[in-house]
Amino acid sequence: MKIVIAIEPATATTAFGVAVPDLPGCFSAGDTYDQAISNVKESISLWYETVGCIPQLRTLEECRMDSEYAGWELIEVDVEGW
Repeated sequence: MKIVIAIEPATATTAFGVAVPDLPGCFSAGDTYDQAISNVKESISLWYETVGCIPQLRTLEECRMDSEYAGWELIEVDVEGW
C-alpha cells in the first residue's frame, strides 16, 4: 500500500522533517533524506500498531492541495504489512 508523506527540507542547523498528512500525530526526522524516509516508515508502522486501523487516505494530488504542507516535498512511499 502507498501512503503520502511530506518532507520538510533540512537546513544547516536542522534535520529533514517528515509528516504523514493522513495519520494524525505521525511524524519523524532524519539527518539525511534517505534516513528521514526510513525513519518515517518505522513511525507509520508504530502508528498503525497503536491505532489498529487504516484511515481514509488521500491521493498525492489531494495532499498537494493542503496548504499546511506548502513548500514541503510530497511523495508516496510503500508501506508493508497494511
